[in-house]
Amino acid sequence: MAKFCFFLLFISLIFIPCALSRSLSSSSHPHSQFFDVAKSLEKTTQVLSPTTFQQEAIKTTHFNSSSISVSIYPRSALVKPNHKDYSTLTLSRLERDSTRVTSLTMKLQFSLSNFTHSDLKPVNNMLQPEDLQTPITSGASQGSGEYFTRLGLGEPAKEFYMVLDTGSDITWVQCEPCSDCYQQSDPIYNPSGSTTYSRISCDAAQCTALEVSACGTQSCLYQVSYGDGSFTVGEFATETVSFGKSGSFPKVAVGCGHDNEGLFVGAAGLLALGGGALSLPTQIKASSFSYCLVDRDSASSSTLEFNSARPGASVTAPLLRNSRRSTFFYVGLTGISVGGKMLSIPASVFQMDGSGNGGIIVDSGTAVTRLQSSAYNALRDSFRKLTTNLPSGGQFALFDTCYDLSSMKRVSVPTVAFHFSGGKSLPLHPKNYLIPVDSAGKFCLAFAPTEGSLSIIGNIQQQGTRVSYDLANNLVGFSPDNC
Repeated sequence: MAKFCFFLLFISLIFIPCALSRSLSSSSHPHSQFFDVAKSLEKTTQVLSPTTFQQEAIKTTHFNSSSISVSIYPRSALVKPNHKDYSTLTLSRLERDSTRVTSLTMKLQFSLSNFTHSDLKPVNNMLQPEDLQTPITSGASQGSGEYFTRLGLGEPAKEFYMVLDTGSDITWVQCEPCSDCYQQSDPIYNPSGSTTYSRISCDAAQCTALEVSACGTQSCLYQVSYGDGSFTVGEFATETVSFGKSGSFPKVAVGCGHDNEGLFVGAAGLLALGGGALSLPTQIKASSFSYCLVDRDSASSSTLEFNSARPGASVTAPLLRNSRRSTFFYVGLTGISVGGKMLSIPASVFQMDGSGNGGIIVDSGTAVTRLQSSAYNALRDSFRKLTTNLPSGGQFALFDTCYDLSSMKRVSVPTVAFHFSGGKSLPLHPKNYLIPVDSAGKFCLAFAPTEGSLSIIGNIQQQGTRVSYDLANNLVGFSPDNC
């Protein structure tokens, strides 16, 4: 069949090649596939065009007894990039991404140390703007999260754009009165306008579950800090959370941030989808949730769904937990193949040890997949050997393997696939591992090494794939082309 498809490809340029097949059977994986260079470069110019976010493009939220669905938008649909060209936009994204990885690594290492919640104290004095390096300017350049969703808060409900984050457990929103708030697209939330806003007492279970908390005027105060010095501080309260006009959940613990500084420009706050006790899925007792991330240069949107059935064609892998850090969603990865050949990487590289070190997580907020250096080097070296026919493009920021495809409209590239415990494998589309870094035709291999023990599957590799977290059965599902 593969030979027949190749023959048809040879005689007809409009025939869709079998090399693009995303078959789930490892035996049917092709060794190479075609990558549409021209289409990818076209998006790099569109994302910088002076268009505005279209409210009428919002998809209808639906709710029934078993599932909820809300729209997800790439960051550029809400916060238009303010960069002179795509190269500087890419540098900004990579800087933001490195900050994200540092933050996740710090969270894990902190959990694995001997510190306890009682050792943590909130800041005694609210930081002033000058204590950070121009927080609003920094926020504009660093951006907020990569993807947003629309969430309703309060009764009557007011809707806000919130950053989607599987690496966090505390959902929070900027609140009036503001001691220091960054610029956001929506009006700042005013809790006095809601009949269901209720402060959490200092001895309540939700307060004691916080990593950093304090007691102020008989109510719980929270603080969440991020890797670049950004933070949010305010009251911890319960509020009604709604998904459109037809479904809501009462008494969900959220942070009402009165001092929020750093990297969150655009969004009103953060929607925490982690695995901890205070995350939204845990609080609403969701048995599962899933999302599909469109290309971040796209103007289209997809959905975030709770309690919906996993697509039947999903590639499933074990969902693993770290007893020392319940936030992160680890996945049972056993290996990676390039060009149809498994890389010589010891299985232990992707495994979590007894002390909670190592392993690989799936994260919605990290863009570039980070692999331990030995695994990354094996992937890079194998990819380079199979692409000697492509002109080198040198390096770009954290990418050390780039190609100059400026004179090409379509190229053949080696396949890349993730292989999971249980024998299932996920072949990636070329756009999930070869990305443009400018509008002139420079593309780079979208993986990077990390010296830490934690590896991360980032959202570039997830784009165009519905990622399902089956919390009841401890499975992660990947469904390509299911946005």
